[in-house]
Amino acid sequence: MKIILLTHQKELTRPSNTGRWVKAVLEERALVIPWDRVNPNSELTQLIASAKVGLLFPELPAQPSLVVGSIDSAERIDTSIRLESDTFSNFDALVIIDSTWQEARKIYNRSPYLKQLKKVSIDTKVESIYQLRRNQLEGGLCTAECAAHILSQVGELESAESIMKCLQEQIAHKMQ
Repeated sequence: MKIILLTHQKELTRPSNTGRWVKAVLEERALVIPWDRVNPNSELTQLIASAKVGLLFPELPAQPSLVVGSIDSAERIDTSIRLESDTFSNFDALVIIDSTWQEARKIYNRSPYLKQLKKVSIDTKVESIYQLRRNQLEGGLCTAECAAHILSQVGELESAESIMKCLQEQIAHKMQ
């Protein structure tokens, strides 16, 4: 399984970026694609057209008539599925939007090709250890935590642990 980090331009230079640990650990199994609103990345759009690609997307509380207004007024919650290890066999790659939560919403809303992807979410009660940014989504995980959780569910425990170790070192360094 590939992890595709669709990365906001600003994220590429932020010292607080955690997607870099995913790329460092997974190397060629992680693809970092800078997001461009006007010119979608051709490698990504070709991959979406030719492979089974899913989008990691936060799951909202299940309410039959609830519409996700902050994301897309026409998008209903039942389009997401819980991410379990047996679900991974349905995908060749997963896209993680690597940015702040506010930027991630904009990327999703301005990228029609993302809206056509099957959405998956992480079913976890674990709180994020990453508290270095303001305006974090309650219950939200950073990019590195998402990737580590996915990898641990597919049995790639060593890679998951390596990513989390890098993240913990980044947090410890910032706290000094």
